[in-house]
Amino acid sequence: MAVEQLSDETYEAALADAPMAVVDFYAAWCGNCVIFSRRFESLSDEYPHVRFFVCDGERAPRMRASVDIEDVPFFGLYRSGVLVDGFSTSREQAFRARLEACFGRCEGDAPLH
Repeated sequence: MAVEQLSDETYEAALADAPMAVVDFYAAWCGNCVIFSRRFESLSDEYPHVRFFVCDGERAPRMRASVDIEDVPFFGLYRSGVLVDGFSTSREQAFRARLEACFGRCEGDAPLH
């Protein structure tokens, strides 16, 4: 599944239109962000029931201000435009665990919470 770029102008409508979404807030200067971005794109194919988005936090200050980012990469998990969870990690297993806890493994799976 394709990963979509968000901006200050597009994020509200795009997230509101997505029943389940994950946003990768990254910074171009962040080495861990660059490394994980390749995995993020390939992971989007494994979770077709979740829309995957990316946001360059430095180019979208309004969107960045809508979440409490302590470190990057930061992942926001959204249901119909509402932030339901947020976390920082550069470890694939930690990312998968958090995503699956919120959205399940595939369409029809019950989330763990």
